[in-house]
Amino acid sequence: MAVYALTGFSLVSLLSFGYLSWDWMKPGLVADVPTGPLEKSLPPAFARPPHIIFILTDDQGYHDVGYHGSDIQTPTLDRLAAEGVKLENYYIQPICTPSRSQLITGRYQIHTGLQHSIIRPRQPNCLPLDQVTLPQKLQEAGYSTHMVGKWHLGFYKKECLPTRRGFDTFLGSLTGNVDYYTYDNCDGPGVCGYDLHEGEDVAWDQSGKYSTFLYAQRVSKILASHSPREPIFIYVAFQAVHTPLQSPKEYIYRYRSMGNVARRKYAAMVTCMDEAVKNITWALKKYGYYDNSVIVFSTDNGGQTFSGGSNWPLRGRKGTYWEGGVRGIGFVHSPLIKRKRQTSWALVHITDWYPTLVSLARGNLSNVPGLDGYNVWPAISEGKESPRTEILHNIDPLYNHAKYGSLEDGFGIWNTAVQASIRVGEWKLLTGDPGYSDWIPPQTLTNFPGSWWNLERLTDGPRKSVWLFNITADPYERYDLSEQRPDVVRALLLRLAYYNRTAIPVRYPAENPRAHPDFNGGAWGPWAGEDDVEEWEGGREPPKSRGKKKKCKICKLRSFFRKLNTRLMSNRI
Repeated sequence: MAVYALTGFSLVSLLSFGYLSWDWMKPGLVADVPTGPLEKSLPPAFARPPHIIFILTDDQGYHDVGYHGSDIQTPTLDRLAAEGVKLENYYIQPICTPSRSQLITGRYQIHTGLQHSIIRPRQPNCLPLDQVTLPQKLQEAGYSTHMVGKWHLGFYKKECLPTRRGFDTFLGSLTGNVDYYTYDNCDGPGVCGYDLHEGEDVAWDQSGKYSTFLYAQRVSKILASHSPREPIFIYVAFQAVHTPLQSPKEYIYRYRSMGNVARRKYAAMVTCMDEAVKNITWALKKYGYYDNSVIVFSTDNGGQTFSGGSNWPLRGRKGTYWEGGVRGIGFVHSPLIKRKRQTSWALVHITDWYPTLVSLARGNLSNVPGLDGYNVWPAISEGKESPRTEILHNIDPLYNHAKYGSLEDGFGIWNTAVQASIRVGEWKLLTGDPGYSDWIPPQTLTNFPGSWWNLERLTDGPRKSVWLFNITADPYERYDLSEQRPDVVRALLLRLAYYNRTAIPVRYPAENPRAHPDFNGGAWGPWAGEDDVEEWEGGREPPKSRGKKKKCKICKLRSFFRKLNTRLMSNRI
């Protein structure tokens, strides 16, 4: 039987906190919005395809928004969500690349070969080129398409770049995390390079500008230079609030009373990002887009609790298949919504944005069969029932197998040592090793995480490899029902087996030393030639470069850091 041990923590961090009083109609401090004449209002709703602004934040925890009771000030997100539709049964993936790939393709990661980990900077890997992307479908529908922010879907050859995958323009980083000011990224000891790109060129001249400011300013400039009479899609993938924890001092000062240093810096970054969203919304109004616009806000995965994030009261964190890793913050704000100021409990997954947004754009989905997403606009706008009844969170055959799992434990249907998770109706099943499973209150205490007395821990016993929860009745995953309901376990294992039969082989090739930024002028960027592509795309070991023995020390350290990353789901993800 599971044993719970609740250890003491202050309830002060869980109570409501006051917000700063900000003027909603004025731009914030983040950007100097370009000036220009106001455009006349567009015709009534859906007289023209709507402008679509998709905002994705990085590592923002479920608890880390004002309307979820956070101690972090997010007045813009609170207002946008309150006036639109809050998605409180919304799911994402537990780490970066999988969420982004499923957003862009509308397919589960088992159907793109990206079901294991992330795409790393030195891997000859990227979003499969045979996938028709969301921006490509919107281009077909007559949209101007722009991306600002973090890509993290591979770049080893030019065909993988955002501007070759459907975006007319791109300003942002290609790798998983960079310094917010210098845009440097290190993929191991001594393997460092610059990563900020304008289109397909390195944007050296932008170094020194805080990325949240820079990206908000770029969105404003795009809107100022485009006509609101023509449909536009802008994908804003903020680097915030991923590590490194960096923020302008004026934002940190607001949280000077917060004892935990990591939480203080993290809170400052969230508030700065919130103000950037405020500026983007203000620019939509200023330049005549707002009345015919749809703003979608989403997080990419759960918060990293060791870096200031909080998913309370959910279980787990970033990198896990517990609700704290896969349940996201999401809302839609739009004058075009029929039933505004609602909270929706319709089941929605990040793959659903592809068919939903293409349908809103009056695009053609008939030539992209096999999507895993659904058009959920009627559920969002009109409060209708969601067409989605289940979610495959993932099947990862390469992740460390659980020590005590077996095919026998899976009724001969499924090897429970394999990391997998699925939601069907109100039931959620996990097998293998789902990841770190504690409940962690907001880290406002000075000594967190040095002392673990403020955690709530669960002891499942030494031979566990299957968990079953009724998520509707038990959203915090406290009561494992796998032994009481073997019939449900069996039914969900059959669904896992079904999905596994549709999976394509994992694409996770070995890293190649030629990707080192030193061979690319000091910057991360495409490095593989056409001859390289044929030999390496299948995931085979690339040929070893001659004369590279001096890099042997890095090679020896590589396996150590990869194992460490797997165990801790480190902040490089």
